[in-house]
Order: sequence, then C-alpha cells, then structure tokens
Amino acid sequence: MNLGFIGTGKITHSVVTGICGSSLKYSKILVSNRNRKISKNLKKNFKNVFVAKNNQEIIDKCEWIFLAVTPTVAKKIIKNLKFKKNQIIVSFIATLNLSYIKKAVKVKAQVVRAIPLPFISLRKGPVPICPPNKKVKNFFNKLGSTIEIKNEKLSNNFWAMSGMMAPFYQLLSTKADWLVSRGVNRDNSQKYITSLFVALAEDAVVNSKKDLKYLVKDSQTPKGLNEQGVKELRKAGFYRLTEKTLNSILRRLNKV
Repeated sequence: MNLGFIGTGKITHSVVTGICGSSLKYSKILVSNRNRKISKNLKKNFKNVFVAKNNQEIIDKCEWIFLAVTPTVAKKIIKNLKFKKNQIIVSFIATLNLSYIKKAVKVKAQVVRAIPLPFISLRKGPVPICPPNKKVKNFFNKLGSTIEIKNEKLSNNFWAMSGMMAPFYQLLSTKADWLVSRGVNRDNSQKYITSLFVALAEDAVVNSKKDLKYLVKDSQTPKGLNEQGVKELRKAGFYRLTEKTLNSILRRLNKV
C-alpha cells in the first residue's frame, strides 16, 4: 500500500512522522514538494518517504490520498486532478465539506474527513473521522484514538474544538511569561507549566468517566487558591468568552 500526501505543511509532517514510527504496514509514502523544506526533511529522515514530481504522480501511484492543503489551494487544484474510484481519500481540510470534496474528485471513491492535530506525530490523541469507515478507523487507531462521527454537521463541533489548540498554547505561554516576569528562569518556568498541564490532563483522562465538573469541584478547597482562581475567572467571563469563541468558529464551519 502506498500513501500519498497532497500538501506538505505542519499536519502532513506530523502525520507522516507518526506513521513512520508506528506499526502501520505500507510500501511507500509520497509527498508533494509544495513546501520543499518539509518534504526534503521527511525524505531525509525516513527511508520510505519520497518526494513526487507533482500531485498527479501521487494520485497515480498511491491507494490512499491525504488532502492537506489550505481550502484556497484545494479549490484551485483538486478539480484538475484525476482520482481513481478504488482509492481512499482522506481530507484534512477544515472548511470544505464532504459534498464539495466528492464533487471535486469526480469519481465514486471513499471520501472521509479527518481531524489530526500535530501531536499525532507522537501517536497520541483523538482523531475524529466522518463518515465512519473501518479501514480509516483502523489506520488512525495506530496513530491515536479514532472517534467515528456519522453526522457531518455534528462533526463540525469537533472541528471547532480543534481551533482551541493555539489558544491553549497561548494560555501556557501567558502563564510561563508570568513566572518569568517574577524572576523565574525561562527554562524552569516552561518546564513547570508544561509538566503541570500534562499531569492535569492525564488525571482528567484517568477520571474521564466522571463528569468533568466533579474534577473542578474536587480540585478546590473552601477559601483556597483554586476556589479563588475559578471564581475570579468566572466573574471576569473567561469561560463565557471561550464558549463564545467556539460558537463563532462553529458558525464559520456551518456556512460551508
């Protein structure tokens, strides 16, 4: 089985890195040379990765095609490519729905939308896919945890949540900067903040069968620091603004 990636940005780099470190069985991985720095890096680091001359070569030689370009680029190039009906096409493009992709590829191939995020390079984390597909599910289960979603409109909620990745990192950065501004060494502050949130996330996973509101409650003591923190952030509207942002991203997704 040959795997082909049209588009070589951050997500392609992360997915290919994850694949090459996994137990997935494949013959070759072909990547486009759109981002020459990333494509050359992948070829250098992994012996079964090759850089294709053009996008059509990827389609001609691969059974699985991953679409990892921006929506603007996708609208320009996909309609001019000749896909095969026996291929599996996995789209990572957030704002192009299944109907658009199916129409653009012009053949009755299996088309699935997936939401991999950069930590897939570590073979960790969830990968929502829509519609359910056994082969695609098994594939991403080797790179993380596949979540199958039957309804595409419902899947947009997961796409919206994926828009919270950069805000999360910004939150970590803000906290680390706060420690630095008070004299803590940059390396120590970032090590503490990142390790703290990894531990909190792992604890949440272990207790994921409980409603998360119980973790909020259990982490507070009367008149304690955490009680003060959550009360002040609630009063300032921090959590309402998070919901507002998610709603805004979802409206954008639902328009396409």
